[in-house]
Amino acid sequence: MDFQIKATPELSAEELLAIFIERVAVFVVEQECPYQEADQDDQKALHVCLADEQGLKAYARIIDREDDVTFGRVLVVKSARKQQLGQKLVQRTLQEIQQRFPDKSVTISAQAYLRKFYEGFGFEVVSDIYLEDNIPHVDMRLSN
Repeated sequence: MDFQIKATPELSAEELLAIFIERVAVFVVEQECPYQEADQDDQKALHVCLADEQGLKAYARIIDREDDVTFGRVLVVKSARKQQLGQKLVQRTLQEIQQRFPDKSVTISAQAYLRKFYEGFGFEVVSDIYLEDNIPHVDMRLSN
């Protein structure tokens, strides 16, 4: 399995379709959360994909905002869970952010149940819990 990081225009139609299929499967169907899954941020995102010959296994997108950088839509496909791929994905995503945006802070909107997971990478909670698409979230910032 190899990581590939591509801007949206660099993705083939097949790659983009695979990303959207898995994101909808996890965030809309599995989490029973109807919302606008594909959005304007996809146009300017960097897509971090971990795949093998059978297809996409893990995914995240990086978005460069004016004041900071964020990443989200972090997922591991159901058939590939319990293999530490989420850990590897976030590590690779943070490496890419550090390489491309070394002077920007990293902030994320994390599902509240993943707080400890992200704290393991050095993130700190910087907000109260709030609902986003009816799922509890917290804002987190990577401490330096």
